Amino acid sequence: MPSRLRSSVFLFVTLAFAAGALLAQSSGSTQGLAHMSGHMYMTTLRAKQPGDQAKADAIVNAAKAAMAPYQDYHQALADGYRIFLPNIPQPMYHFTKAANGIAARNHFDPLKPTSLLYRKTSEGDYKLIGVMYTDRVDANEDEINARVPLSIARWHQHVNFCKAPAGQLAAYFGTNAKFGLLGSIHTQEECDAAGGKFLPHVLGWMVHVYPYESDPRKVWSVDDDDNGHDNMDHSAMPGMKMD
Repeated sequence: MPSRLRSSVFLFVTLAFAAGALLAQSSGSTQGLAHMSGHMYMTTLRAKQPGDQAKADAIVNAAKAAMAPYQDYHQALADGYRIFLPNIPQPMYHFTKAANGIAARNHFDPLKPTSLLYRKTSEGDYKLIGVMYTDRVDANEDEINARVPLSIARWHQHVNFCKAPAGQLAAYFGTNAKFGLLGSIHTQEECDAAGGKFLPHVLGWMVHVYPYESDPRKVWSVDDDDNGHDNMDHSAMPGMKMD
């Protein structure tokens, strides 16, 4: 495994454990967003332009088509999707396909989402609820708008991540966390002073779509994005390192 990927995997796992702490603490999306203050950049909604709604509707239909073969998660696994941290309790599980994530850096195909989104049922099974589309970290907002209109959906990135020095894993956790996407450190200067490693971005652009939501406002829900990602760094997934 390349050293860069090994480093990313370590960062990914560290963030995932911190995510579990947040999920245990947070009872709703508003509280989760408050925890992420300073660490999440979200696009603002633009004025709707002619054709935006039709484009968004077409993407929703494509997402349904992309999801159709994978109502049984075993088929997703058979087709190359891999579960992100299946043994860590999460409100939503990302099944990510490396080839789709890599291709998404240069081309948008709504029939090939980077991730399938599942919720675990009370029986321990997985229920498919949506998909995640991605773009490279340095794409500008006009580029992501061309993929999914910013008048309809709010793309986001996770930003201002300070990786803790060795031996300070506990500082990712709790209400007084210093490091990670839940931490109090938001700047290069603060991170340097704490002996950490500062990363302006930890992954590329992401947007979720939940095409079977009955409420149109929830089809492109930001709340589910926050509940599903929290402190996780998906950049260690094959195909998700977008810089």
